[in-house]
Amino acid sequence: MSTIRQQDFIDSIEDALQYISFYHPLDFVQALEKAYEKEQSKAAKDAIAQILINSRMSAEGKRPLCQDTGIVTCFVKVGMDVKWDKTDLTVQQMVDEGTRRAYTNPDNPLRASIVADPAGSRKNTKDNTPSVVHIDMVPGAEVEVMIAAKGGGSENKTKMVMLNPSDDVAEWVEKTLPAMGAGWCPPGMLGIGIGGTAEKAAVLAKESLMDPVDIHELMERGAETAEEKLRLEIFERSNKLGIGAQGLGGLTTVVDVKIKTAPTHAASKPVVMIPNCAATRHVHFTLDGSGPADLKAPKLEDWPEVTWEVGEDTRRVNLDTLTKDDIQEWKMGETVLLSGKILTGRDAAHKRLQEMINSGEGLPEGVDFTNKFIYYVGPVDAVGDEVVGPAGPTTSTRMDKFTDLMLEKTGLIGMIGKAERGPATVESIKQNKSVYLMAVGGAAYLVAKAIKKSRVVAFEDLGMEAIYEFEVEDMPVTVAVDSNGENAHTQGPAIWKAKIEELDSKLS
Repeated sequence: MSTIRQQDFIDSIEDALQYISFYHPLDFVQALEKAYEKEQSKAAKDAIAQILINSRMSAEGKRPLCQDTGIVTCFVKVGMDVKWDKTDLTVQQMVDEGTRRAYTNPDNPLRASIVADPAGSRKNTKDNTPSVVHIDMVPGAEVEVMIAAKGGGSENKTKMVMLNPSDDVAEWVEKTLPAMGAGWCPPGMLGIGIGGTAEKAAVLAKESLMDPVDIHELMERGAETAEEKLRLEIFERSNKLGIGAQGLGGLTTVVDVKIKTAPTHAASKPVVMIPNCAATRHVHFTLDGSGPADLKAPKLEDWPEVTWEVGEDTRRVNLDTLTKDDIQEWKMGETVLLSGKILTGRDAAHKRLQEMINSGEGLPEGVDFTNKFIYYVGPVDAVGDEVVGPAGPTTSTRMDKFTDLMLEKTGLIGMIGKAERGPATVESIKQNKSVYLMAVGGAAYLVAKAIKKSRVVAFEDLGMEAIYEFEVEDMPVTVAVDSNGENAHTQGPAIWKAKIEELDSKLS
């Protein structure tokens, strides 16, 4: 029997959440490096380069990889021979206390994204609690912990289906993956749970994402089980779709596929697929009573030396003198470097703006969108001499329902976010002769370095969802939808799917 101190457990949770906020798992970094070296699509290669550069910068600066520092998911396996030194806190309460301390750490504050009363007021809890905790009692005298911080963009792309027993799981994944869009920030991992009941399959899928990236080792030694064969089949089918990094089209959409299964009813085949994004964050540790977890910092030399260079055809833009006529020249797929002032806003701000405009009240004082761009972002709080914390884009499709209003009633000429826009929004962009620009999801610290000034101009009570004014210098973006409605997120994957098919036919 071993005695585990509550304080050791809480300290370990806090340390682990700080650790994963700025350290990618090295196996994931190595998988991205392989994808970078293999990639032939310029847009996808540039996106992976920015993700890898951001990863190294975060490791050096000990600041979050992504502005969405996630919802905490924790798997705790408690040995049957474990005794706790105190019994005043449950395991859930201990995880929540460690989470609270990690997310309010003054040296590296993490963005609080958890809202209570999800069906009603959706009020932010301010400390990212409560966490989602799964507890198992297992043989032994240790406590094993697997903890992750899961971003909302990838979590929102979770898919669940009740297949017939004879249905093909790989076929379902191949059909479903393109419909998920790019809001999960590929390239990443797919976690798949099969069997049990609906809720069991979901837990299996989430737990599978805690495993290390090892698909290339599996390919070398060959599959031995049905699960391993299915992993390889889904991996191959997924990457032949041509979705690519950030959904722009390319050779690598997923860097690994993980599968966990459980026995199920003879009439059932529940399947849940959960993607992990390019800001994959998790760590494992074990407590045996000898003290808190000792998490070793990786060596910076383990990161690849990747650079991202501005091409000769890159368009440099002064946002402060830009007009609607100017953006008509921009073409889908172009790289643009933005300098000047932009405004920010995401779900809560858009909803409030809609209410004010529809009521006749108009825009809040100090907010003028005329000939401006809006950046869909909820930044991390600044520390030290930072003007803003990591500030990568959020998923743009959530703002689709507000696009007509913003383009027709406010003077706005463009939007910046991540991933694709819906067909109706693309049509609205075309009709209003606007543009949609894409920043790389999963490169939040890198993006923040382009922000030279920041101030809140409206809705301060919304915290990270307030409207900020950013002054940026050479902020890199890609024209995802131009004023003619040409759309990189449909054309890119279609082109690369065809190229991959052509390559396969030549090799066969």
